[in-house]
Amino acid sequence: MSRKGKSLFGRKMGQEHHEATEGLVRLLTKANHDLTAVQHRLDKEFQQIYPQNANPMKLVSRIKKIQQDLSTLEDQCRHLLTAKQDLIDKARTTLVGNRNLVQRMEASMGISPTTDSHDSAFANFNQIIDEWKVQARTKAGDEMETDVDDINTLLFSTIVSSN
Repeated sequence: MSRKGKSLFGRKMGQEHHEATEGLVRLLTKANHDLTAVQHRLDKEFQQIYPQNANPMKLVSRIKKIQQDLSTLEDQCRHLLTAKQDLIDKARTTLVGNRNLVQRMEASMGISPTTDSHDSAFANFNQIIDEWKVQARTKAGDEMETDVDDINTLLFSTIVSSN
């Protein structure tokens, strides 16, 4: 075969390949158009059948989105409550440490140390912590097995389980 024969063969094969690709593109374009038409017909039908945005397809989509959002929010709440519990624990440690230091300083100066009943700020702090624990235990019931000092986890567990 001459060069001329090879080039005709190459052109023919290239044209066939190109035509096949164009045929596939046309088929996919038509399928896309058909699916869009079906979607519009279904949307119209659902709007006629179901009043005011009660389209089942949209509702299912919204429910799935809300479920994903709730999962994300629960994870964020757990992270936030862990940080909050850490802050409460550190505040409690600091307050108790400072209170003990003040009592030792008072004792070394010959002043009678402030007792729990005379230290209103410390008494109020302990009362708030105790009330939170009682409230959380009341909501959680006896089945909750959490650390007594982890108030936030206990409260969060009761809130999540009640919803």
